[in-house]
Amino acid sequence: MTTTTLAALVPLLPFLGAVAGLLLGRTAPGFVRPLAVLPPLASLVLAALVAGRQGGGRAIDAYTLLTPTGSVPVDLALHIDGFAALVAILVAFVASCVQIYSTGYLRDDPRYPSYAALVSLFTSAMLLVVYSGDLIVLLVGWEVMGICSYFLVGHYWGTPEARAASLKAFLVTKLGDVPFLIGLFALGTDAGSFRITRVLGAVASGGLDHPTLIALLLLAGVAGKSAQFPLHTWLPDAMAGPTPVSALIHAATMVAAGVYFVARLLPVFEASAAAMTVLAVMAAVTMLGSGLAALAQDDIKRVLAYSTIGQLGYMTGALAVGDRGAAVFHLLSHGAFKALLFLAAGAVIHAAGTNSLAAMSRMSHLRDRVPDAFWTMTVALLALAAVPPFSGFFSKESVLAAAERLATGHPGPAPGAAGWIVLVAALATALLTAAYATRLWLLAFRGRGAEAPDHGRQPLTMTVVLWVLAVPSLVFGALAYRTLPGWFDGRSLAPTLLTSVLGTGLAVVGGLLAYGAWQRAAARAPRVPLGAVAAHPEGDAGLVEAEAIATHEPAYGDIAQAPDPADPGRLLLGPLYGPAAAGFHLDAVYSAVFVRPVLGAASLVRFLDREVVDTYVRGAAALPRLLGAAVRRAQTGNVQTYVSALLAGTVVLTVAVLLVASGA
Repeated sequence: MTTTTLAALVPLLPFLGAVAGLLLGRTAPGFVRPLAVLPPLASLVLAALVAGRQGGGRAIDAYTLLTPTGSVPVDLALHIDGFAALVAILVAFVASCVQIYSTGYLRDDPRYPSYAALVSLFTSAMLLVVYSGDLIVLLVGWEVMGICSYFLVGHYWGTPEARAASLKAFLVTKLGDVPFLIGLFALGTDAGSFRITRVLGAVASGGLDHPTLIALLLLAGVAGKSAQFPLHTWLPDAMAGPTPVSALIHAATMVAAGVYFVARLLPVFEASAAAMTVLAVMAAVTMLGSGLAALAQDDIKRVLAYSTIGQLGYMTGALAVGDRGAAVFHLLSHGAFKALLFLAAGAVIHAAGTNSLAAMSRMSHLRDRVPDAFWTMTVALLALAAVPPFSGFFSKESVLAAAERLATGHPGPAPGAAGWIVLVAALATALLTAAYATRLWLLAFRGRGAEAPDHGRQPLTMTVVLWVLAVPSLVFGALAYRTLPGWFDGRSLAPTLLTSVLGTGLAVVGGLLAYGAWQRAAARAPRVPLGAVAAHPEGDAGLVEAEAIATHEPAYGDIAQAPDPADPGRLLLGPLYGPAAAGFHLDAVYSAVFVRPVLGAASLVRFLDREVVDTYVRGAAALPRLLGAAVRRAQTGNVQTYVSALLAGTVVLTVAVLLVASGA
């Protein structure tokens, strides 16, 4: 079988699995789980074969004309370079883990068949984005992911939180997709083709007439899809969806698509120094703001959501200094440990007897009750905090090293100021990341909140997936930084002494600050009595999560009045704690600046329509109606009346004629 055929099957198999799952979900429920798990596993094997054949060498290109569209044709094209080959493996791997995990997590969910089918469709759409060699075909996968996220985030559609979150995610990402679509058309028009290879060739030959405008339009879509400032506000709210969906969105699909898109078309952005500077500022603000917000969240999944925003900021920062190898390296590393963090959080949520909405401050004594989640989440948090030798250390250091090279005068595609912006923000974020990772670990596993009933061990499928993901979270970085340069641009990804010392030192400081603040707060806070939680019948983790969202309460008993007051975030942030916990009130700002004026304008239009336009229409209809009524009264059917009226009219006309004649 040719490499092109294998590559075509990679996104096709999950798509066929999704279609079959939707068709057979009700009539043959026994096939639902195999149809959910086997296609992504098969895609993983095929993606590995494609990567082995591509080998980091010359890109694999194949295309056929999809449809004649006039001057700029649309091709069904594949373009598989080292970036695409490795990212496809990540997508298929995480999707397979999520589907296997979900068979246990949502085992009693009545909507599991549609959920599994949508996850498969989501996976297929992302794989289409990764392998696509044509921008219009890429756009199809880009938009299919948007609609899949809408349905999956709103999986618990019976709750107002899930409905609002899915709608917000859809609208905010679409807000970025409108200029993104315009930018794609402008790029294809300037380059004379939507084929990625031809677009890059046009950029290399200076064929773009409006590089800054195109790059900025495209960045709007990237900011929406990858949850970068200022279009990041949808991602924390999307935690209302099932936890495995969060793992999929944050680790391998949706938010990764924007970063991957910029990496694939980086020369387009490098053609404009202004666009690279904007990208650097966007990355810096995103990293710092999300780090502060994560340190103030009490919802375990919202902490991880803001963490994802910040780590994506690292990736866009690497792209802003012109090193897409470092960006994709961190994308691959982050995909493994962030999937592990979310799936371990699902086990913690179940064991704590609470949904993420009933927060970490209500968790207690979970280390011994969920040892698998404890150890694997510890590994993932160490990787997130970039502690050597965990994978996050090597990938994050590659970003810091790239920024340091540009900042210290090495030639690059972006201004030196962009390097300093990214470097300073990334170092500060390293401290914040270690602080909120330590805080999460302390509150989740050494918390002093009320203790929920023990609900037994997690399903084996959930536990196995956690340990499988722990392996790359631990060893991927150390193995990959030596081999990945050959798959990318050949630039070294090895850590440098200066950034390694600075980054690791700041991470240690951040962790110690959080631990010291936790001890100080714990010493002053009274311990909550244990055993204060009412028993709740055992249930499936996914249904527990849905119930908690629906009731705004913990899923097992009433522990809402027993939060752990020993929160180091309050001491570390001080007066910033409140604004940071509210996401710096960006939603309120957007509501005041955009939503309220639009609603006011809509009210004005409604008033004008009802009171002005409708009044005119009613008035225009009233006169003919009155005339018709008067004429109707004259039609009596009495012949004598008609003759009398005829004679009276004759007399009037005769008198009028005589008067006119006498006057003449």
